[in-house]
Amino acid sequence: MANIGAFAQSVAQNYINDYSNIAVSLMNEHHVPASIILAVAMHESASGTSKIAKYLNNHFGLKGQNNSTQIKSSYKGFDTVEDSYKYFIGFLHTHPKFRSLFDKFTEYDYKNWAKGMQRSGYAANSVWSLQIIGLIKKYNLQEFDNRPEGYIETIAPVTVYKIYKVKKGDTLGAIAKKHHTSIKKLMLKNQLKTSVLQIGQKLKIQ
Repeated sequence: MANIGAFAQSVAQNYINDYSNIAVSLMNEHHVPASIILAVAMHESASGTSKIAKYLNNHFGLKGQNNSTQIKSSYKGFDTVEDSYKYFIGFLHTHPKFRSLFDKFTEYDYKNWAKGMQRSGYAANSVWSLQIIGLIKKYNLQEFDNRPEGYIETIAPVTVYKIYKVKKGDTLGAIAKKHHTSIKKLMLKNQLKTSVLQIGQKLKIQ
């Protein structure tokens, strides 16, 4: 077990060595913490060892089209890993749910960036932001951020939602009644344009 842990740490450290320069460059241009960029990439790609990382150069778990003949996947394909990093930043910039984070948080406020991304729905896992923060602390990724001397962290409150998976026969009204809320609130919370549901669809429930 010790050897496995040492190997995983070695893989992670090699990943950081390979891609920290890209993360820092993107931070300087777009003001997203380099620690966040690296930690999300490491988490979503298993430090570059996942299938979508190997075959699609996708290090951020983002959906889209690909032309791969080696893997069947709903994840987006990229010509290079750097293209994946740039697309991730563009995704945050252009997606309405994440765009406001650029105005709220600085390039050295990684904890609020992680919590803000979770609040905005980047991942359904309720402990995702804690996992990202844990990676940053474990590998001291905050050292890549442009933190001013004497900086003191402040943490914005995070709302953790219960996730409900739609089953056959479910209606939005029935789900709302079961969880003591309203159809309108569920639609706003999940940014739904219609009350029609799909089996397997995941809904955030307060």
